[in-house]
Amino acid sequence: MWRDVRIKNILFILLGTTIYGFGLVNFNIANDLGEGGLTGITLLLLHFTGIDPAYSNLALNIPLFFIGWRILGNRALIYTIIGTVGLSLSLWVFQRVPYRLDLHQDLLLVALFAGGFTGIGLGFVFRYGGTTGGSDIIAQVLNRKKGISMGRTLFAIDAVVLTLSLSYLDVRQVMYTLVAVFIGARVIDFMQEGAYAARGALIISPHNDKIAEHVMLAMNRGVTVLEGRGGFSKNDQDVLYIVVAKNEIVQLKNIVNAIDPHAFVSVSIVHDVMGEGFTLDENKKPLL
Repeated sequence: MWRDVRIKNILFILLGTTIYGFGLVNFNIANDLGEGGLTGITLLLLHFTGIDPAYSNLALNIPLFFIGWRILGNRALIYTIIGTVGLSLSLWVFQRVPYRLDLHQDLLLVALFAGGFTGIGLGFVFRYGGTTGGSDIIAQVLNRKKGISMGRTLFAIDAVVLTLSLSYLDVRQVMYTLVAVFIGARVIDFMQEGAYAARGALIISPHNDKIAEHVMLAMNRGVTVLEGRGGFSKNDQDVLYIVVAKNEIVQLKNIVNAIDPHAFVSVSIVHDVMGEGFTLDENKKPLL
């Protein structure tokens, strides 16, 4: 069960929950902002019952672990348990460490920082295969069992929780909470896609062989030759497909332009890349 679990992933998941927990305590809780998902429910319980979110987070997630066990698989379940326990531990610690910022007069700044800490923290957790439980488990179960998209489920849960938050927050606070949730989502996207984001180029030229040779020698990047045919001319024409890092696209364009200024080049954003030169070295070993 533990053979596929990596220490590096566990450490980054714990780092992410620490960052997330710090933000929740020192920005959301300290300044009376809500939160979406199961975390938002723990804040509701804190307000109405006084139950520490560190405890309610664990209590609410335990039944979800049993629901999601068969769906998630062993490794994902282990990472989820680590993420959930790590978040509860962080919440417990930071509520007892005296660190407060007096930002009540600037809720916009609070919302920006709350969203930033949420996004960075959960970005690390998700990027290394974990979750913090809660609505993430529910979304995965419904996606695999009912075919409902995870995004739709998470949005619906957040909408319900934020609506319930109006029972103890005023409209102004809920609106700033929405700002924090939006910022958090954008930062999570950046953390998820930014690490190995790259550019993919499709190149059509009579000098494809020469372009491919120069790219492999000068940039040490692989080149894939695809078989194509002109829709109008009906002529067969090889198409080069090359994936490079974002900062290498100018060099690639310069190589193509020097060999064939009239070449057709189409560049697209590649949100995630796995394999040699990006996540693996030349010996097929993972890059640290």
